[in-house]
Amino acid sequence: MVNKLTPEHLKECRKIIREGSKSFYFASLLLPSEVRLSATALYAFCRVSDDIADAPGSDLDAVNRLKDRLDCAYEGKPYDHAADHAFAEVVRQYEIPKLVPLSMIEGFEWDVTHKKYHTLSDVIDYSARVAGTVGIMMSMLMGRRERATLARACDLGLAMQLINISRDVGEDALNGRVYLPSDWLEEAGTSREALLENPVFTPELGSVVERLLDKADEIYKRALTGVADLPASCRPGIRAAALVYNEIGTKVRANGFNSIDSRAYTSTGRKLSLMLQVPGRPFDIISCDQSEPAPEVAYLVDAAQKDHDLPSGDGEWIVDLFARMHAQDEQYMENAKAMRSR
Repeated sequence: MVNKLTPEHLKECRKIIREGSKSFYFASLLLPSEVRLSATALYAFCRVSDDIADAPGSDLDAVNRLKDRLDCAYEGKPYDHAADHAFAEVVRQYEIPKLVPLSMIEGFEWDVTHKKYHTLSDVIDYSARVAGTVGIMMSMLMGRRERATLARACDLGLAMQLINISRDVGEDALNGRVYLPSDWLEEAGTSREALLENPVFTPELGSVVERLLDKADEIYKRALTGVADLPASCRPGIRAAALVYNEIGTKVRANGFNSIDSRAYTSTGRKLSLMLQVPGRPFDIISCDQSEPAPEVAYLVDAAQKDHDLPSGDGEWIVDLFARMHAQDEQYMENAKAMRSR
């Protein structure tokens, strides 16, 4: 648990998430308190970093400042911002390898330099950085560093990011960015340049969006098996997040894959409805897919696995955390049985 932060820091982090990452904010309400606090601190830093990279006129100088903020956080001398203070405590307590958040910032660097993505592998490479990294860190917060579990956590991040890309085609093009694979666009009879020059919906463009959503669905199904390896008390929150993001993909499909003229979103009411379904919904996946991580995320999994032992020097907090989570697991299982028997 993040036990060395002031209430003011945590309050500000919750505000950042509530305003900037509504899907995560709602899903996090189903996480056990220890994980929720740490995850909120983690997401606040990621959200602030993403906003800086996406700000109008953002350039490599902005990215370099983010790298400096990251360096300071890992040195225990964070910038005077609630998200930085919170993040510094989280990476210290959970021993998150610096390579992981640094890779996230590398993804932001690709944003500001308008990197071109020629193949699906290139797109997944990008998604690994801006979303797979978050999956890796969330898995660590829940005390899971097994290879398959980490791989499936990355998969969930990849699936979510591919859905985001499918939803934001028009908005991204207006900002000079195209994340759809160039070779897919060319196979469909269009091009990256055509999309940037005249971002209008065409059946050809829709076919590429559909193809990317199909890939997201494939990865999502594999990712969801990883939930079986998480502490029982953490499963509802992660399942809720997965359901909410998958709903966005469903909306894009319902719009005829037209992500130019409208932007698919999940209403607050629908998010709450999905969340309320989770605790009482049977989960029929009983084991985690043991396949190796996607080649594009393997280096992240390797980094997270490298130090698999408990943190040195200050291990009492994690022993206490696991004891609390075990107690919450037992309570959660009892509550779930009671709900299913009604």
